[in-house]
Amino acid sequence: MKLKFKSIKGSIVAPQGFLASGVFCDIKRLGTGKGSNKGPKRDLALIVSEVPAAVAGMFTTNQVCAAPVKVCVERVNHGVAHAVVVNSGNANACTGRQGMKDAREMTAVLAKQLHMPEQHVLVGSTGRIGVTMPMANVKRGILAAAQLLGNAPAQADEAAEAIMTSDSKQKQVAIEFKLGGKTVRIGGICKGAGMIQPGMSATGARPAALPHGGLHATMLGFITTDAAIEAKALQAALREAVAHSFNRITVDGDMSTNDTVLVLANGLAGNAECGVRSAEFRLFQAALTHVCLELAKMIVRDGEGVHRVVTVRVNGAKTIQDADAAARAVANSALVKTSWHGGDPNWGRIIDAIGYSPATVVEDKIDIGYSAPGGKQILWSLKRGQPTKATFKQLCLAVAPKEFELHINLNLGKAAAVMYAADLTEAYVDYNKGDVTDPTTLGG
Repeated sequence: MKLKFKSIKGSIVAPQGFLASGVFCDIKRLGTGKGSNKGPKRDLALIVSEVPAAVAGMFTTNQVCAAPVKVCVERVNHGVAHAVVVNSGNANACTGRQGMKDAREMTAVLAKQLHMPEQHVLVGSTGRIGVTMPMANVKRGILAAAQLLGNAPAQADEAAEAIMTSDSKQKQVAIEFKLGGKTVRIGGICKGAGMIQPGMSATGARPAALPHGGLHATMLGFITTDAAIEAKALQAALREAVAHSFNRITVDGDMSTNDTVLVLANGLAGNAECGVRSAEFRLFQAALTHVCLELAKMIVRDGEGVHRVVTVRVNGAKTIQDADAAARAVANSALVKTSWHGGDPNWGRIIDAIGYSPATVVEDKIDIGYSAPGGKQILWSLKRGQPTKATFKQLCLAVAPKEFELHINLNLGKAAAVMYAADLTEAYVDYNKGDVTDPTTLGG
C-alpha cells in the first residue's frame, strides 16, 4: 500500500511526548579497542515517553543472547513501557549472573530518577562481548542523561550518536501522515555496521519472522510514535515490518547476541486506538514498515568497509523458504561479495551459491541479471542456465555503480524474496582482524 507522508526532522523526538538525551560516561574506556578511538563519543542514551506507552519488540534468535535482551523479552510481554536506556561500548553479553544484575540495575537507576515503575524501563547494549559493565560509570551517565532530556532534534542527534559503535554516521528517520483524521508521527534511530544479519523474533525464539511465515556489529533500532494502537496490534505491525526490513539485511552474515528493535506508542496523537482489525491498521503497518526499511538500508550502506550495496531479488521459487535460502546464499557468499567489490559480474559464483543453497533449483531454468536500483530494464547475463549475448563490457558497466540490483529467477514457482547486501572489502578485513599486541586495534 502506498502511503502519503512527509519526511520530518527530529527522529525519535518528532512524535509528541517523547524526550531523548545522550552523554559520554566512558563505558568503553578510551584506548581499549575499536570504537573507542573516536575520543569522548557519547556512549549512553535515554529515550523517554512522557506518558506510559504501548510497547513491542523483536529480538535476536541467537541461542547465546545478551542480558539486556533477556530483560526486554520479559518486560515487553507486559505490553507497557515508559523509557529505554541504551549504552554502547559494552554488549553485556556472556556476563552471567552479574550481567543480568547489571542490566536490571540500569533500569532501576533510571526508574528511580524518573519516578516510574522499574518494569516499565527497557535496556539495550552494544559493544564488546564478555566484559562486565563498568557500573559506576553507567550509573553516573544515567543520572547525567536524565537531567538533559528534551525534545529538540539536537537531543535526538545525541541519542543517535550514543548508540553508535563502528558506525561512521548517525542513522535517523521520521515521517508524518494522517491516521484516522489525526496527524501521526513515527520516528526512529538505529545503529549497526558489522556483525549484521539480524534474524529477530518477538520472543527471541526460533524461527525468526519472515514474510508469510517462513524462516528467516549488533543491530539496535528504537522507534517512537504518538499513534494510539493496542499493544497486540503494535507487536503484529512490528513483526511484519521487521520481516520486510531488518531481517532482510546482511553485511557479513553474522547474527549478533544483542539484536533488538523496540517501538513505543504513547497515543498522544489522539487518533482512535488501532486494533489489528481496524481500517487504520494497514496504514500504520505500511508507515512502520517504511521507517524500518529506511533504517535497515542505512545500516547496509554504512557497513564496515562497504563500497557497494546490492539488492538481491529472487523470483520464481517454489516456496518462500526456497527464495529466502537462495537469496541468503548469494548475499553471504564471500566469493560473490568480493567479486562485487572488484566490479566483476561473475555469474559463475552466483549460480554456484544458488546451487549449494537448500533451495530447490534446476540449473537449466535459472536466469541471472542486473539493473539499476528500482530499474525495470534488466541486463541478463544468464538465461535458462546459459550465457546470453551481453558483452563483458556491458555487464561490467551494470555492476560498476555504488548500488545496483541482482535479479535471479528460478522459474519454478511464484515465491519471491529480497536481501539487501554489501560487498566484502579489504577495509572490512583490516578493521576486524586487529592486532593482539595492540589492544586499541581490537574490535567489539
